[in-house]
Amino acid sequence: MRGIVAIIGRPNVGKSTLFNRLIERRQAIVDDQPGVTRDRNYGICEWNGHKFTVIDTGGYIPEDNSSIPTAIREQVEIAIEEADALLFLVDVKEGLTFDDYSIVEVLRRKKAKNVFLVVNKVDNPARDFLAGEFYSLPHDYFFTISAINGSGTGDLLDQIVRVLPSTTEDDKDTEGQVPKISFVGRPNVGKSSLINALMGRTVNIVSDVPGTTRDAIYTRYRAFGFDYYLVDTAGLRKAKKVKDQIEFYAAIRTIRAIQHSDIVCLVIDATEGLQAQDLHILSLIERHKRGMIILYNKWDLVEKYPNIEKDYIDYTLKRIAPLSDIPILFISATEKIRIYKAMETVKQLFEKRQTLIPTHHLNEVLLPIVKQTPPPSVAGKSIKIKFITQVNASNPSFVFFTNHPKLIPNSYKRFLEKRIREHFGFEGWIISIYFRES
Repeated sequence: MRGIVAIIGRPNVGKSTLFNRLIERRQAIVDDQPGVTRDRNYGICEWNGHKFTVIDTGGYIPEDNSSIPTAIREQVEIAIEEADALLFLVDVKEGLTFDDYSIVEVLRRKKAKNVFLVVNKVDNPARDFLAGEFYSLPHDYFFTISAINGSGTGDLLDQIVRVLPSTTEDDKDTEGQVPKISFVGRPNVGKSSLINALMGRTVNIVSDVPGTTRDAIYTRYRAFGFDYYLVDTAGLRKAKKVKDQIEFYAAIRTIRAIQHSDIVCLVIDATEGLQAQDLHILSLIERHKRGMIILYNKWDLVEKYPNIEKDYIDYTLKRIAPLSDIPILFISATEKIRIYKAMETVKQLFEKRQTLIPTHHLNEVLLPIVKQTPPPSVAGKSIKIKFITQVNASNPSFVFFTNHPKLIPNSYKRFLEKRIREHFGFEGWIISIYFRES
């Protein structure tokens, strides 16, 4: 199976910079402020025909017992246990610190193997000399690098691929084929808790502090016949409430996750109800034409009365109009209420998108409807639709061939969309309709 390499170290030694260099894109947020990375962040590195998974971790702070540093320490220890090799990153500019020694104790306690002691920020001969100070730390391999400009990383990668398990034919890269399911919403609505509940273990940090998740975190979910990437994202707040540069970039990562997803689950806090920001997030999903599901989380905390779910659905559909065919589920991540039903719905949406309606069947169903209710004439010109086909795209897309494509009004386009939904479904999807001249 493909090897796993975890990058660990105290805050601000350059872990995320090295992570981005290894995966060759800016996936992890990089900032001079310590503690930016909190969850484990996963990516794929390819070097000389070898591929392996890289895990970026939060900065390890041994003596801070507040909630976030404690959770980060737990995440780092999970990464150490998962990894086939560890890149223990230290900072030549700062020299050896107490926190570095604390990490050494963790490595001893966990009986870590294939420990690469990597001295970062070595970008001139003087610093190369200073790097010798770190050689006394326990390690299996010793390297000096500069993550920011890449010097030394080639030699490091050469040795990494030597110690990792070989990739078998069954483990060849399938990232492009595995569906990506993103969970988006306002801060603190329970996105991370939901993914943890589905995984049956803590894979993402959960805290009452809004904004705990900052990067888009990908977790492979293989259970009950499902095989997806579950993508945890930063909570999206109104632009005027975004306070700093880090939060801004976190929002960008969330938007990018929506763009790259197959299906997006909008998670809403049921105790607060549908908010204006939820509608804004829904418009982002619609704009990118992703499959979408609305999940009202924390349903166990809502005081129930007869027909409450119908009232929520009716109110939601009224607020999201003209969107009307979106699955709405009521779940509880903490109590595991209907969370697997949510995944079943995800599966149904994905399978429906993959279905191509045979052209002959499409025409047999829709052409009689078009003949009975044709497009209105414009400037004395009669509009005739002659042929229909579905094209392979990221969302259900149909091409109608007609003699006057530019004259068909939007109202008739909406009429055709309704007829397609009536006969072929596509719940949860934006349907694209195009007119071409024939």
